[in-house]
Amino acid sequence: MESKRLLDDNYIKINHISSKCMRIFIVLVLALWGFSCISRECNFYVVTVAMAVCCIISFMPTIIIDFLKHDSSNSIKYILIALAVLNCTIMNAILSHMALAVWIFPMLVASLYYNKTLVLYSSLLSIIGVLGANIFNFVFNIYTVPSIYDEIYVNLIFSAFPCVLTIFLLSFVSYFIISRNSIMLNNTIEHAGEVKTNQKELVYAFAELSESKSKSTGEHIKRVAEYMRVLGLASGFDEEYVDMLSTAAMMHDIGKLMISEDILNKPGKLTDEEFAIMKSHVLYGDALLENCPGQILQMARTIAKEHHEKWDGTGYLGMKGEEIAYISRLIAVCDVFDALTSTRYYKKGWTLEEAYNEIISLSGKHFDPKVIKLFIQNFDKFKEIANKQPDKKIY
Repeated sequence: MESKRLLDDNYIKINHISSKCMRIFIVLVLALWGFSCISRECNFYVVTVAMAVCCIISFMPTIIIDFLKHDSSNSIKYILIALAVLNCTIMNAILSHMALAVWIFPMLVASLYYNKTLVLYSSLLSIIGVLGANIFNFVFNIYTVPSIYDEIYVNLIFSAFPCVLTIFLLSFVSYFIISRNSIMLNNTIEHAGEVKTNQKELVYAFAELSESKSKSTGEHIKRVAEYMRVLGLASGFDEEYVDMLSTAAMMHDIGKLMISEDILNKPGKLTDEEFAIMKSHVLYGDALLENCPGQILQMARTIAKEHHEKWDGTGYLGMKGEEIAYISRLIAVCDVFDALTSTRYYKKGWTLEEAYNEIISLSGKHFDPKVIKLFIQNFDKFKEIANKQPDKKIY
């Protein structure tokens, strides 16, 4: 199932690759046209018209997929194979034995889609095309490159049958390649899943450690992660990316591991010097995660570095507006909302409505106005998360 999902996600890319292959096929068409003209075995006007039609057919996928952007339809792959077979049929009908090698092309295109059914579809169409091309070539041989054999049944046996046999063999080879690669793909996906799981476990461990050091409960990071999930989905990201984003959000305060507990847990107001040290936790977070492999940890690095940045440029590092990564603009709202509503040993938590009004008032100053719109639209979900996961214990 995972390999199917992965291939479905790359379906549009494969359509564009197939479209490019069809454009490359035009070069072969022109080469065979030139060769037929030099050999003078065929009527020049007939072969020129036929090859022009083949070029037009070869360019049709580019118009449909690249220009008109009809690149996500499930029927596109069947149309591409049918056009490739039609091209080969025309070339084989006009050029006879000179164009037998072109029948490899439809099978190559079918193999791009990693689909056994499509390989069978391509094989059946190609066999019909071979038989039709040979019959046409034999009947209208005054306009085409003449077939080698004088009798139609002999031509079918010694010209068409070897081509059909080759198509069958190519089908079996394609089946074998697809099956073999499917096993390799599933092994790769399984390994990637293990790596992703390991990254998540590492994130959970470090996130809990950073929260315990600052005497906050682990519910804070869980709530922030859920808030990020809400805003991530509202932003239009897919489920897999949102899952990684939610996990990475737990690491936003990882840099606090490098800050003294005396400063982290000071009940009173921090001095200017202490506050300068506190602000450095974003740089520590960036440094700690700089060389960590994996997409989740690199997302966590961005969030750890930029979660205190403000839309108007007055944040810890002075980043402003679009300079701040979008995911960091999301975490800013989530982190501040949870900080305002959470009770700590040094402060009482605000009500959800008070925190809501405060965050709305800071739109365009502290927060990206676009993110605030998403926050407003999904505030009921924020309230639900806050009520379901209250802090368990305050030290």
